[in-house]
Amino acid sequence: MAIPDARQGEALLAVIDSGSFEQAAAALHLTPSAVSQRVSGLESAVGAPLLIRSRPVRLTSAGQRLVQYLRRSRLMEQEFMADLKADEAMPPRIPVAVNNDTLGTWFLPELSSFLNRENIQLEIILDDQDHTYSLFEKGLVLAGVSSEPEPMRGCRSQHLGFMRYRLLAQPDFAKHWFPDGFNREAARKAPVMFFDRKDSLQAIFIERELGLPSGAYPVHYVPSSDPFVESIRLGMGYGMLPRQQYKSLLESAELVDLVPGKYLDIHLYWHSWRIQSPKLELLTEQVLAAAGRALDR
Repeated sequence: MAIPDARQGEALLAVIDSGSFEQAAAALHLTPSAVSQRVSGLESAVGAPLLIRSRPVRLTSAGQRLVQYLRRSRLMEQEFMADLKADEAMPPRIPVAVNNDTLGTWFLPELSSFLNRENIQLEIILDDQDHTYSLFEKGLVLAGVSSEPEPMRGCRSQHLGFMRYRLLAQPDFAKHWFPDGFNREAARKAPVMFFDRKDSLQAIFIERELGLPSGAYPVHYVPSSDPFVESIRLGMGYGMLPRQQYKSLLESAELVDLVPGKYLDIHLYWHSWRIQSPKLELLTEQVLAAAGRALDR
């Protein structure tokens, strides 16, 4: 197979990033028909369909492999041009997948000075730690944090450490809903805080401790890290928080541990390509060092 035509590759990435031919056309200042022709030409050159033309469009397995190649090639080109024309070229942009609690606690504080120093642009794509791996598989990111330990072919998985979660509540909430402690009857009625519908931490813990399946208790969904913590602190419901968020709140007695001595440890892994660009290699080193400072081991 020949190296993909640059304009065709750009069209494919634009369609996947935007989700449709119409939005890709707007981003590229082309007509949807022109974008479609470029993608079709690329499919003819590859000899296989690359897209499932649904809404939003999705990649076929061949499309996923090609997009992985295109993103890595784009990053290498951006880095080369940035080195060649240090004063003129745009800095390289690296798409990475990060889970919500990682972004809400240690990721940015630990890496911001490095990103500024190296003049790297990040495109952070958020998802649950159990789902970030699929973003890597689909070629939507070049690296990312995941709870999946096994690397994809051609990639490496490096253990970052773990985040320890405890089941916490505001003191008055705990007294009202759990006067006799954390038990099945009370848990059937007390509202639980879930981040979103992909969030399984609370469900795993409650089923492990009480045998109650998901759906057996009322749930609030608050899909933002700081408001999620605040909702528990305000007594809207109880839920799982990592040490990086609960430590000061437990010490100040703003929250209480509903099941002392019990917790969930979520191990995190950094996925990246074995052969990667210099900037991505630097980012990998910094993420590993930052996790060593911020996470438990």
